[in-house]
Amino acid sequence: MTKKPIDSDASGICEGLLLKNQLCFPLYAASKEVVRLYKPFLDEIGLTYTQYIAMMALWESRALSVKELGERLYLDSGTLTPLLKKMEAQGLVLRKRSAADERSVIVTLTDQGEALKQRAKNIPANIGGCIPLSRDEANTLYDLLYRVLKAAR
Repeated sequence: MTKKPIDSDASGICEGLLLKNQLCFPLYAASKEVVRLYKPFLDEIGLTYTQYIAMMALWESRALSVKELGERLYLDSGTLTPLLKKMEAQGLVLRKRSAADERSVIVTLTDQGEALKQRAKNIPANIGGCIPLSRDEANTLYDLLYRVLKAAR
């Protein structure tokens, strides 16, 4: 998706191929930079950003199937499985086959994983202080990004 129509100028430069005209580039760069802002806060609690979002999903639900977790986080099982194995080794989660459907693996928080929520509770406010958006601007951006995610899925 580009922000300008695809035309070539007299020099043969295709406007649609200019990086400055790509919607995907500021989305990518902003995402990367926002995740970078999280790093010092997450280092304090021993999580990567991907582990942090997995923990947030589990703090909401306490237990989820790997499939449900992947859908919520927009992650495939190839990314999620090693992540969950590491989190299990850290003592944050347990993975267990579902009694109802042996093909399904259920991820549950351990007491240690639940307790980590207390140490993470200030991270959203800390990040909010790093990004100069008003509440209305943040809400608009949130809505727009979820529209993009819904359309892309």
